[in-house]
Amino acid sequence: MVFVLASVILMTVDHRQQTLDTVRTSLSVLMYPLQFMIDLPSTASDWLEESFSTRRGLQEENARLRAQHLLLQARLQKSDALEAENRRLRELLDSSSKAGDRVLIAELMSVDFDPYQHQVLLNKGERDAVFVGQPVLDAYGVMGQIIQVTPFTSTVILITDPAHAIPVQVNRNGVRGILVGTGSLAEVSLPHLTNSADIRVGDLLVTSGLGGRFPPGYPVAEVTTVDTNSGHDFAQISARPLSHLDRSREVLLVWPATPVETPPAASIDEPPAAPTASTPAASAPESTPAATSTPAPATPPATAPNASPAAPVPETPPVLEGEE
Repeated sequence: MVFVLASVILMTVDHRQQTLDTVRTSLSVLMYPLQFMIDLPSTASDWLEESFSTRRGLQEENARLRAQHLLLQARLQKSDALEAENRRLRELLDSSSKAGDRVLIAELMSVDFDPYQHQVLLNKGERDAVFVGQPVLDAYGVMGQIIQVTPFTSTVILITDPAHAIPVQVNRNGVRGILVGTGSLAEVSLPHLTNSADIRVGDLLVTSGLGGRFPPGYPVAEVTTVDTNSGHDFAQISARPLSHLDRSREVLLVWPATPVETPPAASIDEPPAAPTASTPAASAPESTPAATSTPAPATPPATAPNASPAAPVPETPPVLEGEE
């Protein structure tokens, strides 16, 4: 009871006069180490938990950002590839508009790695009306021609294949020649031109159209070297193909414009019948005296093959009359 009364008196005096502040401060300083030691396990566990969780979060966020970075890099590379493909397709479309013939875009499926054969496989075949001998171009020039066709694919022999030849002419002056492959994707040859031929380095070689396969005027190659050594019968001429044989992924299949054909047989056989039917009355009286005035035995052996149209002339009026 005494302690309770003393406590009430001390609290009342401290509340009104603040006499125990110094004692309270001294006691708090003395008790701080004890409070720190008591709270140390809990504080240490909270710090460790927060540190590990923060580290784990940072690692997860880092992994997520790395994956996102790789994804964006892949998309960027894909966009670069799409941009390059779009540029190639635009060049192909521009080339097809300049060509003026019917064209079809095809893609390369595979390349023949035989060093002695320069051939590629396309994803177009008979179902797309591809035919053997069809010209194949890219955005820069002639690539080759179709040599084999299946229902879904076709094989192209390139102009650099040693077994390939194409008629060309110099765009500057029209000098004609045969361009053959050398087995190198960077070089073709123009043999059998005399040393006096008017051809020089930088001349553009275009298709002449004389072979019946390639339409005239398509660029093929550019002359790089001309050797007119007097020790050879013909000039040694090399050229660089203009088409990107080692880089093109899309090509153009060309259908040359077919000229209109006129039937010659019908134009020769039909005219003799037309005049005889149109003017039977005028021709009958003139041919009848001629037939009667000439002796019958002498006329057949002399003019049997040639007089066959004139012989039936007197007989034509009764036939026409009977028909009418």
